[in-house]
Amino acid sequence: MKTSTTIVSVFLALAVGAGSFAGLAQAQSTQPTGEHSANLAQAGGDAWITTKVKAELATTKGVSSTEISVNTVDGVVTLTGVLPTELAVKKAIAAAGSIKGVKSVDASGLKVK
Repeated sequence: MKTSTTIVSVFLALAVGAGSFAGLAQAQSTQPTGEHSANLAQAGGDAWITTKVKAELATTKGVSSTEISVNTVDGVVTLTGVLPTELAVKKAIAAAGSIKGVKSVDASGLKVK
């Protein structure tokens, strides 16, 4: 049962990320130059990082990924939510930090029940 939930979580995270990229690609085709283009590229990178972090959390043993919200801005990942133990919080932080492109992890919004 846990395996099927994990698989569903991973596919959901990947689908959300793919949808983000589709919208960015369309927006980028209308404004291909200048600062706007750089902002779109960064947003695409941030969406990809968020997707990868969500997938990593979904496969991290002892971490309930459904209890964690992930947001990424300029490579800084912000985790918020409530987890059952301090160990789960530490695992979530480590999992997020292990993703390529993550500059830092802000876990000030992660709390222990």
